[in-house]
Amino acid sequence: MIIKNIRIFSQNVYKNKLLTDAILKAYRDFDIIFIQELLWSFIHSISSSMNEKGEQLVGALNHPN
Repeated sequence: MIIKNIRIFSQNVYKNKLLTDAILKAYRDFDIIFIQELLWSFIHSISSSMNEKGEQLVGALNHPN
């Protein structure tokens, strides 16, 4: 299979959540999106047997697009 027209977008987002969100909304029609320096941050607390308040879940953004 040969693909002649493939659209690629690449951007360094400097760990900026708003910029990452804007890119994922604006460039939905691209075939491949490379995002460098994703923000790793607190997502939510998860149950823990060692801590009654729970453990922090930390990771990359989870965007619906």
